Amino acid sequence: MACPEATFFHRAGWKQVIEQAFGHKTWFLYIEEEGEIQGILPLAEINSLLFGHSLSALPFCVYGGIAATSDSARTRLDQAAQMLAAQLRVDYLEYRNLHPLHQDWPTKSLYVTFRKAMDADVEQNMLAIPRKQRAMVRKGINHDLQSSLDVTTERFFQAYSASVHRLGTPVFSRNYFQLLKAIFAEDCELLVITKDGKVVSAVMSFYFRDEVLPYYGGGQMPPEIWQVMISCTGS
Repeated sequence: MACPEATFFHRAGWKQVIEQAFGHKTWFLYIEEEGEIQGILPLAEINSLLFGHSLSALPFCVYGGIAATSDSARTRLDQAAQMLAAQLRVDYLEYRNLHPLHQDWPTKSLYVTFRKAMDADVEQNMLAIPRKQRAMVRKGINHDLQSSLDVTTERFFQAYSASVHRLGTPVFSRNYFQLLKAIFAEDCELLVITKDGKVVSAVMSFYFRDEVLPYYGGGQMPPEIWQVMISCTGS
């Protein structure tokens, strides 16, 4: 929590999530000096016919890599990871850092992170949304879409799985999301949007220090909701 390089995905709870939800072996390394942790590196091994044999920090997470408070701790963790990768004979070792650690290593730019500062004034946050999207948000509010925070994952999974099925991609298991909620507790929030008691959409967000990360989401819209959207857009 004190290391500037750390992210939500450096939290120790991911070890239990990845092992119990997916059955992958993990190594959560750390450097300790004089009773204080100086650096951490969460690693998980995946051996798949589809994705190859890898050691990553951290699969299923957008970030990972080494989080350290000193160069010596960072170097020792890096060396330990490379030694472990050699012992396991993986095809590659991957760090999902905010900033590259090795400039000469191959990189991928498949994904982009968007960050936006939040204002204490709700209306100021609304005004920060581009005009056309802001109009849609206001119309949604005017059409009696209701929001609530759930303590269980049932309604979230209903919306998430419906969206993923429509995209034709595999759905993560219910157990995975149940573990996320159970392990990260109040730092894992489930926001559900409904219309006349029916689930329209939902999002699972993670909280870490001064950030909120909307991470998994989806929607399923009953016919009456589509009618609302059509009337809003004029399509």
